[in-house]
Amino acid sequence: MRQTEIPFLFMRGGTSRGPYIARKDLPGDRETLARVLVAAVGSGHKLNIDGIGGGAAVTTKVAMLSRSEDDWAEVDYFFAQVSVLDGLVDFKPTCGNILSGVGPAAIEMGLVDIKGSETPVRIRAVNTEARIEAIVQTPDGFVEYDGDARIDGVPGTAAPVTLNFMDVVGSTCGSLLPTGNLRDVIDGIEVTCMDVAMPIVIARADAFGLTGEESAEELDANRDFYTRMEPIRQEAGRRMGLGDVSKSVMPKFGLLSSARSGGTISARYFMPWNCHPSMAVTGAQCLASCALVPGTVADGLAERPVEGPAVLTIEHPSGNIEVAADFTHGSDGFDLRSAGLLRTARLLAKGQLMVPGAVWSR
Repeated sequence: MRQTEIPFLFMRGGTSRGPYIARKDLPGDRETLARVLVAAVGSGHKLNIDGIGGGAAVTTKVAMLSRSEDDWAEVDYFFAQVSVLDGLVDFKPTCGNILSGVGPAAIEMGLVDIKGSETPVRIRAVNTEARIEAIVQTPDGFVEYDGDARIDGVPGTAAPVTLNFMDVVGSTCGSLLPTGNLRDVIDGIEVTCMDVAMPIVIARADAFGLTGEESAEELDANRDFYTRMEPIRQEAGRRMGLGDVSKSVMPKFGLLSSARSGGTISARYFMPWNCHPSMAVTGAQCLASCALVPGTVADGLAERPVEGPAVLTIEHPSGNIEVAADFTHGSDGFDLRSAGLLRTARLLAKGQLMVPGAVWSR
């Protein structure tokens, strides 16, 4: 049986990488779609040797794009997280780093017309219903990838992509604090369960006997930590209204500690079964919000800005990430109006992605 060809762009978005595919070129039903994405990435082998994945959670992500029917958005961005080893596909979360490439990819695919030297692209994240405006550099009538912007976790420089997130509070669970509490105690560990762009269970590093300075590799080698963390994450997911999360990457898990290099706070972000080598864009928004809200587990770890807008610098294993937060502390509590981040993206390759005909034949 002949293999099936699927047109695709292969892009780095922020500190992640993966195929960007037009939704119309993929199966409509989720079951077949999941099989196609598993075959495309090569899930089931630690190196993804029979696919285009890179053997890490940040390189087994897929973006699927289409014209949006939303009154506000131009492009629908449907995200899938494919596991490295287990042959699983999670359609629940979104990914802010892969989002960095959605604007450029939408223009390359002809879904959005260039509007000048900079092209704003209005994006609806299908998985979470979040709304984002991406500002893409388009001088001379094409997407510019070269530039002077630098983000930690990616070598060299590239053209900036500015992401402005709207309506991110409660994007999945429906509220800032899905359990109704600023702090919960689960298995003896104090956590803050928060939903800003991404639901995260957040604890202090010292609650697990960690310093918060550990590298991603050191944390991944510490299997005792994961054995302790995972039951807490699963119970928190239940309390957050997400049901059985044992096979879902949501909620994610985060550890906070005091900054050491001039930042606002230090964080480690888990995806959730390994540590992110840098920091997720969605994760950065939620962790920054935790640092801003009085009464959370971040109390005492950071000097909290009194009013917005303010720029918070989160230290992570590969450097720093800055979140520009526009917020207020009013009688109704914390109100995050928007969160902005600067990212970069680059088109790495384009052509036909091949999947076995036995998996899917048009």
